[in-house]
Amino acid sequence: MRLHRLEVEAFGPFAGSVEVDFDRLGADGLFLLHGDTGAGKTTVLDAVAFALYGTVPGARKDGKRLLSDHAPAGSVPTVTLEATIAGRHLRLVRSPEFERLKRRGSGTIKENAKATLTWLDGHGENLSRIPDIADEVGRLMGMSADQFFQVVLLPQGEFAKFLRADTEERGQLLERLFDTTRFETVEEWFLDRRRTSAHELDEHQRSVDVLLARVATAAGIEGGADADPVTWAHKLEDEARETRDLAANDLQEAKGRAKVARDALTEARRVLDLQTRRRRAQTELDTHAAGADQRAVLVAELADARRAEPVATVARDADASRAKAAAAARNVGAITDELRASVGGADLVAELSWPPTADEREHIRAGIRTWRDEIVRLDGALAESAAADRLTVEVERLRARQAELTEAGDALSREREQLPLALREAEKALDSAEKARAALPGLVDTRDRAADAASAAADLRTRRVERDRLERAVHEARDQHQDAREHWLDLMQRRITGMAAELAGTLEDGVPCQVCGSPEHPRPAEPSELSVTKAGEDQARAAEQKAAAALTTATEKLGAAERAIDVLVQRGGDGDADELALALSAAESAVREATALGDQVERRSAFLTELRDRQSRLQERSRDVGADAATVAERIAASTTQLGEIRARVTRAAGDDPSVEDRRARLDALAEAASELLDARDAGAGAESAARELAAKAEALAGDAGFGSIDDAVAAVRTPARRNEIEAALTAARDAEVGARRVLDDPEVAAVADAEPVDLAAVQHAHDAAAEVVDVAVAAASDAERRLLDLERYVGQLDKTAETIAPMQAAHEELAALAEVIAGRGQNARKMSLRSYVLAARLEEVAVSASARLGRMSDGRYEFVHSDEAGPRGRRGGLGLDIRDDYTGVVRSAKTLSGGESFLASLSLALGLADVVAAESGGVVLDTMFIDEGFGTLDADTLDSVMAVLDELRDGGRVVGVVSHVDEMRQRIPSRLHVIRGRTGSTVEVVAG
Repeated sequence: MRLHRLEVEAFGPFAGSVEVDFDRLGADGLFLLHGDTGAGKTTVLDAVAFALYGTVPGARKDGKRLLSDHAPAGSVPTVTLEATIAGRHLRLVRSPEFERLKRRGSGTIKENAKATLTWLDGHGENLSRIPDIADEVGRLMGMSADQFFQVVLLPQGEFAKFLRADTEERGQLLERLFDTTRFETVEEWFLDRRRTSAHELDEHQRSVDVLLARVATAAGIEGGADADPVTWAHKLEDEARETRDLAANDLQEAKGRAKVARDALTEARRVLDLQTRRRRAQTELDTHAAGADQRAVLVAELADARRAEPVATVARDADASRAKAAAAARNVGAITDELRASVGGADLVAELSWPPTADEREHIRAGIRTWRDEIVRLDGALAESAAADRLTVEVERLRARQAELTEAGDALSREREQLPLALREAEKALDSAEKARAALPGLVDTRDRAADAASAAADLRTRRVERDRLERAVHEARDQHQDAREHWLDLMQRRITGMAAELAGTLEDGVPCQVCGSPEHPRPAEPSELSVTKAGEDQARAAEQKAAAALTTATEKLGAAERAIDVLVQRGGDGDADELALALSAAESAVREATALGDQVERRSAFLTELRDRQSRLQERSRDVGADAATVAERIAASTTQLGEIRARVTRAAGDDPSVEDRRARLDALAEAASELLDARDAGAGAESAARELAAKAEALAGDAGFGSIDDAVAAVRTPARRNEIEAALTAARDAEVGARRVLDDPEVAAVADAEPVDLAAVQHAHDAAAEVVDVAVAAASDAERRLLDLERYVGQLDKTAETIAPMQAAHEELAALAEVIAGRGQNARKMSLRSYVLAARLEEVAVSASARLGRMSDGRYEFVHSDEAGPRGRRGGLGLDIRDDYTGVVRSAKTLSGGESFLASLSLALGLADVVAAESGGVVLDTMFIDEGFGTLDADTLDSVMAVLDELRDGGRVVGVVSHVDEMRQRIPSRLHVIRGRTGSTVEVVAG
């Protein structure tokens, strides 16, 4: 990185714009940055840092006071830096965040930070986003802001603290400079792996604990393993196997005893069942013999019912036929009366008689055919009547449509009459809006001029008051200058007049006179009361020059005020303030009105287009409505003519009846009634004939069945339920007799006829006791088998889990030990974590590089000694840094160095650290660096050594800037950047040697 040019404006103590040409200043490779305390030497370095990284070093960035307090109101703090970084020539322009006064009203407003990066070599896209610029600068520089502040802007005070710091503080600084993120990631990786491994090991250990608990539960004990868990589990498994075998033997013995008791119970139940069957069969035979007479009566009743059933069936049929004939006769009478009372039906029934004949049937059929034929003709008339009704509805619909079209046509006519006026109004509105839009720029310009004139008027009043004050100040300064000048001239004249006395005052005896050369001075001139000394004249001259400077300053201020007034007058501010305010108000009102009206151009144009489109649509719609109205009128006329013709035909078809529907309904009712009459007469005649035939058949069947009359036969009839009941009783008695005799004839039943009664309760009790013993044995054997199976399963799982956890336990212990070592604990004797080890290696490189320079600056007396021993009370080690004194051979603490020695050590350490950080950053070439303060503590010889080292830093084209206020440094370094402090802000002066 090489700096070319730095420009600072309204930044820190610099009120105006100052520029530093580093190419000219660093032509010799070494320059001095000096100035009074508080002048702004460090601000120059801050400006370089801010241009590159957008921040400043140390605690100064927390104040956020980068805007100069001396800068005029409205100034923008800006830093511009031209540099070559990584072979790229670029310009960086940055402005920090700052507060400025509001342009209107009181208070302040925050201005955000801004930045631009311009490639002066013409390659690449220029940048304006702060994050993009930060990424690009970081890529080119190869180091962070903290690293830049440490290796380019070498702050000696901080390195003195670093030299005397403890290991923790020293480690914090090194971690900022050297990126140890990847090593921290390794430490965290090992820590996470150890946690994960411990968690997995705990999970498997919990599995072992769960299996041990299950083994204990399966074994039926509450205690846990008292020795090796696997051995203890196998012991419980062997005990369970022995218990299982004993329970199985007990179960077999109990089953043998239970079988004997079960066989005895089965035999007792068999004998008792045979004895019970024999007693039940004998009782059934006795009951059957006692009911013989009652069964004989039932047999006779069933036989009579069976013979009477055919007679009763025919008798019932005869009664049904007679009832049917009577009903038919009643129906014939009712239908005949109905026909006789109806119009057209009396003639049909006038000649009918009973019983019916064939001629009468034909007479009725002829009347039915006549009426059916007339109904067919009436159906055609009904269809025409329905068509007439539909045609009537259509005519009404057409007339309603005709009314709608007429109304629509009238509405369209009215709207077409109103539309031309609306079109003219819309055109006028659009024209006014377009004119307003066209006039808006002129109105805005008028408003801006009025606003500028009003603002100038307000400023003009203030400026004129200021000008009056400045005129009075100029008059006073001129008077004072004249007085001072007259006083000085007077004193100068008086001194010239008394010059002889002044020269006489310098005469000495034997010394030649400066005027005449005589060594004798017989009568030297004597000073008078009006004599003036050179000191008096010089004092008067200084007063005159001061008064002249004050007059010049006052005159310049007055000229500036008058020029400002001229500008304000040219801006129109010399008019009446009220009139200017009214003009501004009118101009703003005109702009608002024109803006509001101009904004309506698009809406009014769209509305005008819509009206024109609507006019075209109305014309087309009017034509369509007229054509539809003509079509509807033609259809109404044709439909009305057709409707009259249909109505006439329907009226003729209705005849004497009120309507065709009534005539058809009457004829249909007559035909239906005649058909019913024909069927009823035939049914009644057939029913009477069938009743006579069935009555004769019933009499014959009763005699054949042995009954004296039909009534006797009917009385002997039994219901199906009664017959079924009798048959069931007889069948049950017969089956009971057969079953009882079969049981008594069974050899097994006969064999127990003389046997003693069985005591089943005693045998059952013995069987139940034996079964209970078997159940207990079965439960014991099942429980023993279940326990053994559970133990075998759990012990097997325990064996597999134990085999799995053993290598896992070993791996975890190895990983935990390694993680402890990496974290600086455990077997790590030096208590150095991986990060500390890396930092210790970097510190060792820094110590080697710094020792080379410290040796040259101390004439070979001192060198740095790096120590990687552990710190006290378990603190991390590897960051120890002491000083070896070659005069004594003793390694001592850096805290024992004197002030000058501490400066040499700090400077060496800073330079060594810069070398290591540059190498760490990929070999970044640091063509420019600054060294800040500390040279005042050195004696002349040591300063020579330091300057020799600084001269070495210039090798290879490097530029080194030394920041110091020591006077001797000005003699040693001819190229200087002088920062000059002033009441109105600091300025800079470049002195190139």
